Amino acid sequence: MQRKKRMIGRLTSWLFVLPAMLVVLLLLLYPVLSSIFYSFTNKNLIKPAYDFVGLENYRHILTDKAFWQAFFTNIKWTAVSLVGQVAVGFSGALALNRIRRGSGIYRTLLIIPWAFPSIVLAFSWKWILNGVYGYLPNLLVSLGLCASPPEFLSGNLAFVTLVLINIWFGAPLMMVNILSALQTVPRDQYEAAQLDGATSLQSFLYITIPHIRNVIGLLVVLRTIWVFNSFDIIYLITGGGPANKTMTVPIYAYNMGWGLKQLGQSSAVTVLLLIFLLVVCSLYFRLLNKWEKEGP
Repeated sequence: MQRKKRMIGRLTSWLFVLPAMLVVLLLLLYPVLSSIFYSFTNKNLIKPAYDFVGLENYRHILTDKAFWQAFFTNIKWTAVSLVGQVAVGFSGALALNRIRRGSGIYRTLLIIPWAFPSIVLAFSWKWILNGVYGYLPNLLVSLGLCASPPEFLSGNLAFVTLVLINIWFGAPLMMVNILSALQTVPRDQYEAAQLDGATSLQSFLYITIPHIRNVIGLLVVLRTIWVFNSFDIIYLITGGGPANKTMTVPIYAYNMGWGLKQLGQSSAVTVLLLIFLLVVCSLYFRLLNKWEKEGP
Protein backbone atom coordinates (compact mmCIF):
# COMPACT_ATOMS: atom_id res chain seq x y z
CA MET A 1 0.00 0.00 0.00
CA GLN A 2 2.79 2.37 0.95
CA ARG A 3 4.64 1.52 -2.25
CA LYS A 4 1.53 2.25 -4.31
CA LYS A 5 1.17 5.65 -2.66
CA ARG A 6 4.79 6.50 -3.47
CA MET A 7 4.20 5.46 -7.08
CA ILE A 8 1.12 7.68 -7.33
CA GLY A 9 3.04 10.54 -5.74
CA ARG A 10 5.85 10.25 -8.30
CA LEU A 11 3.40 10.13 -11.20
CA THR A 12 1.59 13.17 -9.84
CA SER A 13 4.84 15.13 -9.51
CA TRP A 14 5.79 14.23 -13.09
CA LEU A 15 2.36 15.39 -14.31
CA PHE A 16 2.92 18.77 -12.65
CA VAL A 17 6.44 19.09 -14.09
CA LEU A 18 5.53 17.84 -17.58
CA PRO A 19 3.97 21.12 -18.92
CA ALA A 20 7.07 23.12 -17.93
CA MET A 21 9.34 20.50 -19.49
CA LEU A 22 7.37 20.61 -22.74
CA VAL A 23 7.65 24.40 -22.85
CA VAL A 24 11.43 24.18 -22.33
CA LEU A 25 11.76 21.54 -25.03
CA LEU A 26 9.72 23.52 -27.53
CA LEU A 27 11.08 27.00 -26.83
CA LEU A 28 14.70 26.20 -25.99
CA LEU A 29 15.83 22.77 -27.08
CA TYR A 30 14.27 22.80 -30.56
CA PRO A 31 15.79 26.16 -31.67
CA VAL A 32 19.22 25.12 -30.36
CA LEU A 33 19.17 21.74 -32.07
CA SER A 34 17.82 23.20 -35.32
CA SER A 35 20.57 25.86 -35.33
CA ILE A 36 23.23 23.18 -34.82
CA PHE A 37 21.69 21.10 -37.62
CA TYR A 38 21.46 23.97 -40.12
CA SER A 39 25.00 25.11 -39.30
CA PHE A 40 26.26 22.04 -41.17
CA THR A 41 24.16 22.79 -44.27
CA ASN A 42 24.04 25.43 -47.01
CA LYS A 43 20.43 26.26 -46.09
CA ASN A 44 19.17 29.40 -47.82
CA LEU A 45 15.91 31.13 -46.91
CA ILE A 46 15.02 31.57 -50.59
CA LYS A 47 15.83 28.06 -51.81
CA PRO A 48 13.86 25.15 -50.30
CA ALA A 49 16.55 22.52 -51.01
CA TYR A 50 19.84 22.33 -49.16
CA ASP A 51 22.88 20.05 -48.84
CA PHE A 52 25.24 19.11 -46.03
CA VAL A 53 28.52 20.99 -46.24
CA GLY A 54 30.20 19.81 -43.03
CA LEU A 55 32.38 22.47 -41.40
CA GLU A 56 32.42 24.77 -44.43
CA ASN A 57 30.19 27.37 -42.76
CA TYR A 58 32.45 27.50 -39.71
CA ARG A 59 35.54 27.85 -41.91
CA HIS A 60 33.91 30.70 -43.79
CA ILE A 61 32.87 32.52 -40.62
CA LEU A 62 36.17 32.08 -38.79
CA THR A 63 38.11 33.46 -41.76
CA ASP A 64 35.81 36.45 -42.21
CA LYS A 65 37.38 39.71 -40.97
CA ALA A 66 33.93 41.22 -40.45
CA PHE A 67 33.09 38.46 -37.96
CA TRP A 68 36.21 39.07 -35.88
CA GLN A 69 35.63 42.82 -35.95
CA ALA A 70 32.09 42.24 -34.68
CA PHE A 71 33.36 39.76 -32.07
CA PHE A 72 35.95 42.13 -30.57
CA THR A 73 33.41 44.97 -30.65
CA ASN A 74 31.06 42.61 -28.78
CA ILE A 75 33.76 41.94 -26.17
CA LYS A 76 34.33 45.66 -25.60
CA TRP A 77 30.59 46.34 -25.54
CA THR A 78 30.00 43.65 -22.90
CA ALA A 79 33.01 44.41 -20.70
CA VAL A 80 32.54 48.19 -20.54
CA SER A 81 28.77 47.91 -20.13
CA LEU A 82 29.11 45.39 -17.30
CA VAL A 83 31.72 47.45 -15.43
CA GLY A 84 29.56 50.55 -15.78
CA GLN A 85 26.34 48.81 -14.73
CA VAL A 86 27.95 47.21 -11.67
CA ALA A 87 29.63 50.48 -10.63
CA VAL A 88 26.51 52.63 -11.05
CA GLY A 89 24.17 49.98 -9.64
CA PHE A 90 26.43 49.31 -6.64
CA SER A 91 26.81 53.03 -5.90
CA GLY A 92 23.05 53.55 -6.15
CA ALA A 93 22.36 50.57 -3.87
CA LEU A 94 24.80 51.83 -1.23
CA ALA A 95 23.18 55.28 -1.35
CA LEU A 96 19.63 53.93 -1.12
CA ASN A 97 20.62 51.60 1.73
CA ARG A 98 21.42 54.66 3.84
CA ILE A 99 18.13 56.43 3.09
CA ARG A 100 15.48 55.89 5.72
CA ARG A 101 12.60 58.03 4.39
CA GLY A 102 11.20 57.81 0.89
CA SER A 103 13.48 55.00 -0.22
CA GLY A 104 10.55 53.30 -1.98
CA ILE A 105 9.91 56.41 -4.08
CA TYR A 106 13.57 56.63 -5.09
CA ARG A 107 13.66 52.94 -6.00
CA THR A 108 10.56 53.36 -8.16
CA LEU A 109 11.98 56.39 -9.96
CA LEU A 110 15.36 54.75 -10.58
CA ILE A 111 13.84 51.53 -11.96
CA ILE A 112 11.88 53.44 -14.65
CA PRO A 113 14.42 52.76 -17.46
CA TRP A 114 14.03 49.01 -16.91
CA ALA A 115 10.22 49.25 -17.04
CA PHE A 116 9.96 50.62 -20.59
CA PRO A 117 10.12 48.46 -23.75
CA SER A 118 13.44 48.58 -25.57
CA ILE A 119 11.88 50.00 -28.73
CA VAL A 120 10.51 52.99 -26.80
CA LEU A 121 13.88 53.67 -25.17
CA ALA A 122 15.79 53.23 -28.42
CA PHE A 123 13.67 55.63 -30.47
CA SER A 124 13.53 58.13 -27.58
CA TRP A 125 17.33 58.25 -27.36
CA LYS A 126 17.59 58.35 -31.15
CA TRP A 127 15.38 61.43 -31.18
CA ILE A 128 17.15 63.09 -28.21
CA LEU A 129 20.64 62.57 -29.71
CA ASN A 130 19.91 63.33 -33.36
CA GLY A 131 22.52 65.72 -34.75
CA VAL A 132 19.99 67.85 -36.66
CA TYR A 133 16.87 68.19 -34.52
CA GLY A 134 17.92 66.35 -31.34
CA TYR A 135 17.27 68.06 -28.02
CA LEU A 136 20.66 67.37 -26.39
CA PRO A 137 22.96 68.49 -29.28
CA ASN A 138 21.00 71.72 -29.75
CA LEU A 139 20.96 72.32 -25.99
CA LEU A 140 24.77 72.05 -25.88
CA VAL A 141 25.02 74.58 -28.72
CA SER A 142 22.59 77.00 -27.06
CA LEU A 143 24.58 76.81 -23.81
CA GLY A 144 27.75 77.67 -25.72
CA LEU A 145 29.43 74.36 -24.89
CA CYS A 146 29.73 73.35 -28.57
CA ALA A 147 30.15 75.40 -31.73
CA SER A 148 28.03 72.95 -33.74
CA PRO A 149 25.64 70.13 -32.76
CA PRO A 150 27.74 67.06 -31.88
CA GLU A 151 27.00 63.87 -33.81
CA PHE A 152 26.50 61.41 -30.97
CA LEU A 153 25.33 58.62 -33.28
CA SER A 154 28.06 58.85 -35.90
CA GLY A 155 31.83 58.43 -35.97
CA ASN A 156 33.70 57.28 -32.87
CA LEU A 157 31.07 58.76 -30.55
CA ALA A 158 28.47 56.18 -31.61
CA PHE A 159 29.98 53.28 -29.66
CA VAL A 160 30.56 55.35 -26.51
CA THR A 161 27.02 56.70 -26.69
CA LEU A 162 25.51 53.22 -26.99
CA VAL A 163 27.56 51.97 -24.03
CA LEU A 164 26.35 54.88 -21.86
CA ILE A 165 22.74 54.19 -22.89
CA ASN A 166 23.19 50.52 -22.01
CA ILE A 167 24.67 51.41 -18.61
CA TRP A 168 21.73 53.73 -17.95
CA PHE A 169 19.35 50.95 -18.98
CA GLY A 170 20.92 48.06 -17.04
CA ALA A 171 22.14 49.74 -13.84
CA PRO A 172 18.67 49.85 -12.17
CA LEU A 173 18.44 46.05 -12.25
CA MET A 174 21.84 45.79 -10.58
CA MET A 175 20.86 48.44 -8.05
CA VAL A 176 17.62 46.78 -6.93
CA ASN A 177 19.18 43.33 -6.53
CA ILE A 178 22.30 44.58 -4.75
CA LEU A 179 20.13 46.70 -2.46
CA SER A 180 18.13 43.60 -1.51
CA ALA A 181 21.39 41.78 -0.72
CA LEU A 182 22.69 44.71 1.36
CA GLN A 183 19.56 44.63 3.49
CA THR A 184 20.24 41.01 4.45
CA VAL A 185 23.67 41.75 5.97
CA PRO A 186 23.40 41.28 9.78
CA ARG A 187 23.64 44.64 11.55
CA ASP A 188 25.17 43.09 14.65
CA GLN A 189 28.34 42.32 12.65
CA TYR A 190 28.78 46.02 11.90
CA GLU A 191 28.25 46.87 15.57
CA ALA A 192 30.79 44.24 16.67
CA ALA A 193 33.32 45.50 14.14
CA GLN A 194 32.80 49.08 15.34
CA LEU A 195 33.40 48.03 18.93
CA ASP A 196 36.62 46.31 17.83
CA GLY A 197 37.79 49.59 16.27
CA ALA A 198 37.26 48.70 12.60
CA THR A 199 37.04 51.59 10.17
CA SER A 200 34.17 52.05 7.70
CA LEU A 201 36.39 50.84 4.88
CA GLN A 202 37.35 47.69 6.81
CA SER A 203 33.70 46.96 7.59
CA PHE A 204 32.87 47.40 3.92
CA LEU A 205 35.68 45.11 2.74
CA TYR A 206 35.37 42.35 5.34
CA ILE A 207 31.63 42.36 6.10
CA THR A 208 29.64 43.92 3.26
CA ILE A 209 31.54 42.52 0.28
CA PRO A 210 31.71 38.87 1.47
CA HIS A 211 27.96 38.84 2.15
CA ILE A 212 26.89 40.22 -1.22
CA ARG A 213 29.60 38.99 -3.60
CA ASN A 214 27.62 35.86 -4.57
CA VAL A 215 24.64 38.01 -5.53
CA ILE A 216 26.87 40.34 -7.55
CA GLY A 217 28.57 37.34 -9.18
CA LEU A 218 25.25 35.82 -10.24
CA LEU A 219 24.09 39.19 -11.59
CA VAL A 220 27.31 39.48 -13.59
CA VAL A 221 26.70 36.01 -15.09
CA LEU A 222 23.15 36.86 -16.10
CA ARG A 223 24.04 40.31 -17.42
CA THR A 224 27.02 38.91 -19.36
CA ILE A 225 24.67 36.60 -21.25
CA TRP A 226 22.09 39.34 -21.72
CA VAL A 227 24.49 42.10 -22.80
CA PHE A 228 26.59 39.88 -25.07
CA ASN A 229 23.40 38.76 -26.83
CA SER A 230 22.01 42.30 -26.87
CA PHE A 231 20.44 43.12 -30.21
CA ASP A 232 17.51 45.50 -29.91
CA ILE A 233 19.16 48.65 -28.47
CA ILE A 234 22.08 48.62 -30.93
CA TYR A 235 20.06 47.63 -33.98
CA LEU A 236 17.26 50.14 -33.37
CA ILE A 237 19.61 53.08 -32.74
CA THR A 238 22.51 52.56 -35.15
CA GLY A 239 21.82 49.30 -36.98
CA GLY A 240 25.47 48.34 -36.43
CA GLY A 241 26.80 51.48 -38.11
CA PRO A 242 28.37 53.80 -38.88
CA ALA A 243 30.92 51.82 -40.92
CA ASN A 244 30.31 48.76 -38.71
CA LYS A 245 31.73 50.57 -35.65
CA THR A 246 28.83 49.27 -33.51
CA MET A 247 28.45 45.93 -35.29
CA THR A 248 28.19 43.07 -32.78
CA VAL A 249 27.94 39.31 -33.32
CA PRO A 250 24.11 39.12 -32.92
CA ILE A 251 23.67 41.86 -35.56
CA TYR A 252 26.25 40.15 -37.78
CA ALA A 253 24.27 36.90 -37.51
CA TYR A 254 21.01 38.73 -38.22
CA ASN A 255 22.41 40.40 -41.33
CA MET A 256 23.84 37.08 -42.50
CA GLY A 257 20.56 35.20 -41.99
CA TRP A 258 17.86 37.73 -42.85
CA GLY A 259 19.87 40.11 -45.03
CA LEU A 260 21.87 37.69 -47.16
CA LYS A 261 19.39 34.81 -46.51
CA GLN A 262 22.30 32.50 -45.61
CA LEU A 263 20.63 30.62 -42.78
CA GLY A 264 23.36 27.96 -42.65
CA GLN A 265 26.14 30.49 -42.05
CA SER A 266 23.96 32.48 -39.65
CA SER A 267 23.32 29.30 -37.65
CA ALA A 268 27.07 28.65 -37.49
CA VAL A 269 27.55 32.12 -35.99
CA THR A 270 24.91 31.46 -33.31
CA VAL A 271 26.50 28.09 -32.44
CA LEU A 272 29.91 29.74 -32.03
CA LEU A 273 28.27 32.38 -29.87
CA LEU A 274 26.66 29.68 -27.73
CA ILE A 275 29.98 27.85 -27.26
CA PHE A 276 31.76 31.06 -26.25
CA LEU A 277 29.11 31.98 -23.68
CA LEU A 278 29.10 28.45 -22.23
CA VAL A 279 32.87 28.65 -21.71
CA VAL A 280 32.63 32.11 -20.10
CA CYS A 281 29.74 31.08 -17.84
CA SER A 282 31.55 27.92 -16.75
CA LEU A 283 34.48 30.09 -15.59
CA TYR A 284 32.07 32.38 -13.76
CA PHE A 285 30.40 29.45 -11.99
CA ARG A 286 33.76 28.00 -10.93
CA LEU A 287 34.52 31.31 -9.23
CA LEU A 288 31.04 31.44 -7.66
CA ASN A 289 31.42 27.91 -6.31
CA LYS A 290 34.77 28.86 -4.80
CA TRP A 291 33.19 31.90 -3.10
CA GLU A 292 30.31 29.79 -1.81
CA LYS A 293 32.69 27.26 -0.25
CA GLU A 294 34.68 30.01 1.42
CA GLY A 295 31.52 31.56 2.86
CA PRO A 296 31.04 35.17 4.02
